[in-house]
Amino acid sequence: MSIENIVDFSTTNTEAERFRPAPEKVLKGDPEHVIHNHYDSPCGQMNAGVWEGAVGQWTVNYTEHEYCEILQGVSVLRDKEGNAKTLRAGDRFVIPAGFKGTWEVLEPCRKIYVVFEPKA
Repeated sequence: MSIENIVDFSTTNTEAERFRPAPEKVLKGDPEHVIHNHYDSPCGQMNAGVWEGAVGQWTVNYTEHEYCEILQGVSVLRDKEGNAKTLRAGDRFVIPAGFKGTWEVLEPCRKIYVVFEPKA
């Protein structure tokens, strides 16, 4: 490995992937997602990049562990019991595998993500 193997998000030109949650998961709005996945590990269990989400709300069921850092916007993460956490620029947190609830984008949101998918 050499310095050329370092993935610098500020200089990596990754094609945008655009998608929406499955229709049965959407609770409000038209939450289009844009992902710039800058890194996939050789083992296939980890990836990292930049996610952008449009205003809307959808259900989530995390099979992966995800580290997030909110760069802009406002979102609300709710668990199945309705407990809520508002997420704003500068917030850094981990969503553990097994978390179920909803993600709601109140203001267009942008975040850095690092995802680790445990082996089944």
